[in-house]
Amino acid sequence: MIAGHFGFAAAVKARVPRVPLWALMLATVWLDVLFVPLVLGGVETFAAVPGTRGGYGDALIHADYTHSLLGAIVLSVAFGGVATIPWGHRVGAVLGGVVFSHWLLDLPMHRHDMPLLPANTGDLPLLGFGLWRVPSASALLELALVAGGTWLYWRSARAAAGAENASRADVAAASMLGCGLLTLVLNVAGF
Repeated sequence: MIAGHFGFAAAVKARVPRVPLWALMLATVWLDVLFVPLVLGGVETFAAVPGTRGGYGDALIHADYTHSLLGAIVLSVAFGGVATIPWGHRVGAVLGGVVFSHWLLDLPMHRHDMPLLPANTGDLPLLGFGLWRVPSASALLELALVAGGTWLYWRSARAAAGAENASRADVAAASMLGCGLLTLVLNVAGF
């Protein structure tokens, strides 16, 4: 869902142009950024679903801290709080919301592997609608996020740039679309 997260960040940039694009891109994958060292430390894990080839969407992700509902809320508030220091409360709130959007966008994709509480305390039901079981549908959803977010970004950037700098907005949007599509293709191809 990396490409889809980036597409969402582009859409937010179109609505709130004051927020730095790099901060939006970092915010949208912040849960995954924190997931990596926890995987390397053996705290969180992922494994191929038995009977699958281990490709796009064929993983059970045990991100019991970073991708639990409560964990995502805490990490969103913390990220937004830190962002208020250089950019103020409005940008901090936007960035905190973008961090939390990661959990919301993962919910339809993930299999039942997203806990409500860190470490699945209380052994509550795991969440996830499992759209990854249908790779073509999940890839189409990501493609829609990339294309829609890029289009919104392009339209906003072009309006802000004016006629004399419209080509710069075109190049920026084309670059964003190209990176999003490349990320999606690499994910689907299993890289």
